[in-house]
Amino acid sequence: MARPSIVWFRDDLRLADNPALRAAIDRGEPLILLYVLDEESPGIRPLGGAARWWLHHSLASLDDRLRERGATLVLRRGPAERVVRELVTDASAGAVFWNRRYGGPEREVDAALKAGLREEGVEVASFAGSLLFEPWTVKTGAGTHFSVFTPFWRACLALPAPRVPLPEPREVDGVRGGAASDSLDDWGLLPRHPDWASGLRDTWEPGEAAARRRLREFLDDDLAAYDRARDEPAAGATSLLSPRLRWGEVSPHTVWHETVEAGHGGRFLSELGWREFAWHTLFHFPQLATKNLRPEFDAFPWPRLEPTHLAAWQRGRTGVPLVDAGMRELWRTGYMHNRVRMVAASFLVKNLLIDWRRGEEWFWDTLVDADEANNPFNWQWVAGSGADAAPYFRIFNPQLQAKKFDADGHYQRAWAPESLRDDGPEPLVDLGETRKAALAAYEHVKRAARS
Repeated sequence: MARPSIVWFRDDLRLADNPALRAAIDRGEPLILLYVLDEESPGIRPLGGAARWWLHHSLASLDDRLRERGATLVLRRGPAERVVRELVTDASAGAVFWNRRYGGPEREVDAALKAGLREEGVEVASFAGSLLFEPWTVKTGAGTHFSVFTPFWRACLALPAPRVPLPEPREVDGVRGGAASDSLDDWGLLPRHPDWASGLRDTWEPGEAAARRRLREFLDDDLAAYDRARDEPAAGATSLLSPRLRWGEVSPHTVWHETVEAGHGGRFLSELGWREFAWHTLFHFPQLATKNLRPEFDAFPWPRLEPTHLAAWQRGRTGVPLVDAGMRELWRTGYMHNRVRMVAASFLVKNLLIDWRRGEEWFWDTLVDADEANNPFNWQWVAGSGADAAPYFRIFNPQLQAKKFDADGHYQRAWAPESLRDDGPEPLVDLGETRKAALAAYEHVKRAARS
């Protein structure tokens, strides 16, 4: 009797270039295609609101694509190790395949499951589907992990080139009758009371097909101008692929190879490298979202939190036009231009002197592309407590940034029009004085480290 194979989807919600799916198909047995919503295993971070919205629609899209090929997606909720083991037993499965995850709690779940199933005679295999370079393969000359981007990326590029993407399967032989599945609507991933997602619906179309279309649009229309215009938030020159990569609707291997074929990809490919660097860092420092990567920053003298300042920043009411425009874009669309992200983050940490972890939590809840590596990694970079944060005392002046990257005010007027009027709101704090306070706090960190 045939023993079906289970393909466990995680952050790889696609059919093309999915090594786990390809290996299961090659095994030649019918497939059970599984997604587990795990918010219960120890250390697993529950998704933010915008991410839950995206996940709902991406899962619905994946299920539609599977149904076109003769299969369906099985949805289960609960601790992943328990859920997968129960399904293996109930279905008498002979094999389980998945693409690897790199966060600490996720790796612990996967390792325990792999060991337990193998002891029971079940074939288990994991694959590299989410990164160009596995974190443990990129090492310094001393055999340690990297803490500075440029040598890290140079080491990556000295490794064998990323593999060629796998083609999309034309057919998927699902188990007839399948397995019992939860209803996606019953998971409650979409906001109801109130429904705040209208801006997300107006901005995004989740799913693999939309991801591939966006990649082609970017390569055909925007890549040639990327190096010149990538920092201008009104230019529309960015790829908008970050949520697609976060949910695995398109693989980094596909993005890499199609970009190389299109040409002009040097700076854009290095942005893929920055993404790799974030995951490399998380792999070696799993507490990235809660602890300073550089322990000397534990001595940073954060003042008492001013809740009204945090709320003003969250809602784009700081009186600083570029910051407010970015925060309103985020609230409306679940996205913010990367240059503006840096400015808004710097303002929170270095002008309002609010702990970077409060900002990271807000972005985690409101960004459609927030993941457990890139979100805290970039917040720590801006704060100065993270990897490659030299000069760590860098303080973005939002007014100078606006003059340089939004000189005509198109972006600021689009999202915070009143802020550019002569009678617009005054800044929440004095930029010059708060800059001095931030530099004094960094000097305190330096003195503490020396002592």
